[in-house]
Amino acid sequence: MFIYAHLSTSFTATIGFMKTTVYPELTFFTDGGSRGNPGPSASGIVILDMEGNVIEAFGVYLGVTTNNQAEYLAIKYALEAIAKYEPKRVHAKMDSELACKQLNGIYRVKNPDLKPIYLEIKQLAEQYDITFEHVYREFNKLADKQVNLAIDANI
Repeated sequence: MFIYAHLSTSFTATIGFMKTTVYPELTFFTDGGSRGNPGPSASGIVILDMEGNVIEAFGVYLGVTTNNQAEYLAIKYALEAIAKYEPKRVHAKMDSELACKQLNGIYRVKNPDLKPIYLEIKQLAEQYDITFEHVYREFNKLADKQVNLAIDANI
């Protein structure tokens, strides 16, 4: 087994035959959408390096859920997806003001359907120096596109 590393703002580590690029700091954008509330829903995730390059973008079709559930699941899926990049610092950006304020402790989570997802997100986030930031919808178009692609492919 061998390990190779090249350091910069990211580095590539090769362990055996598996190659993973490690990023000390990442940004991700998330969005959730529902056509009807509840209705056919999806989560969209876009992960970027600190130079703004898209590392990964994907959507997850959720079936029939609410918009808030789709927003929360997008954050959870993004946190799960970034683990392989081993970041220390993470900037989580979303257009859901409610989710952002709840994750920052400004609002409580009262909805019993959101509470378990919220707790999973908080647990996943513990391993990072993370900020949850609200962005306006016009700055979240890439994640929104992933939502629509996932819904369109499944209905």
